[in-house]
Formats: sequence, C-alpha cells, structure tokens
Amino acid sequence: MVEIWGKSNCSYCDNTIALCVREGLNYIYHQLDEDYTKEELLKLFPNTRTLPQITVDNKHIGGFMDLRHYLVGPPDTV
Repeated sequence: MVEIWGKSNCSYCDNTIALCVREGLNYIYHQLDEDYTKEELLKLFPNTRTLPQITVDNKHIGGFMDLRHYLVGPPDTV
C-alpha cells in the first residue's frame, strides 16, 4: 500500500498519483490542511522539507523521484 502526503497545486504530488495509477498500485492520498497539519507531518517525517512524502508498506520512501526510482529503477543514462 502506498501512502502519499501531499498538498494542492503540487505537480510532484500529481505526478506521484499518476505514477501509482499507471503502475496499478493501491494508494491513499492525504491532503495538507484537510487530512493532516504541518505539525503532524513533521512528527511522521521529522527531517522533511518538501512534499509529497511517500511510504510503501509503512516504509518511508521519500518524494516523487524516490518513488519512481523504487518502482521502475533509475533513469537510463546515455
């Protein structure tokens, strides 16, 4: 299960949801100021400074690029 802590008007948050949909993953999206507060976020992820923050099966993965790397591997280099 993927859990996403994001905010409105965030392209990385939108891309994270799109990646989950494309990969057929079940996910839960938590919206800042609707589902959680900044203080609650910092209790969950004390060192975070950006959104989204993502967990997979309760393991903290990081942000969008971290999830992409976790799921599909690093981008190809030429």
